[in-house]
Amino acid sequence: MSFSAKEMIRKRKSVRSFDGRALRSEDRAALEQFIRAEENPFGVPVDFRLLEAKEYGLSSPVIVGADLYLAAKVKRGRQNEIGFGYSFEHACLYAESLGIGTVMLAASLSRAEFEKAMDVEGDEVLSVASSIGYPAQKKSIRDSLIRKGLKADDRIPFDQLFFGKEFGNPLAASSAGVYANALEMARWAPSAGNAQPWRAVILEDTVHFYEKKSMRESSLGDIQKVDVGIALAHFDLTMQEEGNKGRFVEADPGIVLPGNVQYIISYVRAK
Repeated sequence: MSFSAKEMIRKRKSVRSFDGRALRSEDRAALEQFIRAEENPFGVPVDFRLLEAKEYGLSSPVIVGADLYLAAKVKRGRQNEIGFGYSFEHACLYAESLGIGTVMLAASLSRAEFEKAMDVEGDEVLSVASSIGYPAQKKSIRDSLIRKGLKADDRIPFDQLFFGKEFGNPLAASSAGVYANALEMARWAPSAGNAQPWRAVILEDTVHFYEKKSMRESSLGDIQKVDVGIALAHFDLTMQEEGNKGRFVEADPGIVLPGNVQYIISYVRAK
């Protein structure tokens, strides 16, 4: 890894106010190289592109001062949403390491123009895109109001997201062992509406991840699965950074689930 995931996770905040400068050639080249090589542990190919707003008529009503967007698409299919979320967040964290601001946009995109620019076909989906640029020194009033409305700096407590052996048995960070920092970084993942839909249960040293649904699916699929993919990126990149090896597998333990919760994937650490 060419940057500290934990450092960038702690540092990164969604940026909607940019200073209007074009990316330095070396920064753009580095980002383009990164997204060409990006892979996720779910084997989901993600097609990234940098798009000039003026060339394609792209816009978002919540963005000020940015004329470049990072967009991506995937084919619909198994694990496509978590693979998309993982890879898109990995790209955003790398951009942060270059001093480039990002923000994931879904509903507030000129979607028809983005899909045309990305050549999105019937079996493909563009879940989110991000404006790209250098953050402005001062946020716009709209940006500040959005962050305040979303309570963007707040997160659900650790022991309400993560559990030991079964749901209903809250897990303290002090009891999470080798997984404590990785779960804490997952806790700070961004999400649509700041809903924080990821949940996890540690059972026999395997971490089982779940989605707590609070939003309806749409033609774009399940955007909250994309959010879970983002949290999985935070978890996995932190585990790697701390020298741990493991893999994601489908191994539903069949434990009793609360309402609106569904199993997603499990992480097995190498002994």
